[in-house]
Amino acid sequence: ADRAHHVFSVIRPALERNEIVITDRYFDSSIAYQGAGRVLLPVEVARISRWATESLTPTLTIIMDLPAEIGLGRLHSTDRLESEPLAFHERVRQEYLNLAHQDPERFLVVDASLTIEQIHQLIVERVGAIKTLKRNIKQ
Repeated sequence: ADRAHHVFSVIRPALERNEIVITDRYFDSSIAYQGAGRVLLPVEVARISRWATESLTPTLTIIMDLPAEIGLGRLHSTDRLESEPLAFHERVRQEYLNLAHQDPERFLVVDASLTIEQIHQLIVERVGAIKTLKRNIKQ
């Protein structure tokens, strides 16, 4: 319900104004965390998430990829999800990588062990290649 409300009240209106929308969580995170992490059926989580978002699919999803153990080691504080066991985080990571493998045009998997400058460059290059952004910039 929260995701559907967010799409209806924030994302769709912004897109209708031709604005660029950047969000840190969307239905891919639901599939990874609730599906693989909680060992539910990712296909069913995807179906419900697409229904809740009216199948509004991101143009680009960026995955900052690290082995789960290294990612957890970078945390300064933990919340409910970060407190889950290592196996949970390994399943989540693998599901994100599976999603990226299934739709490589929509995903950019970035090796998060690279330097900040290298990561920045990879993201800028990929975002700069998005045709709709080029069209909007020229207007």
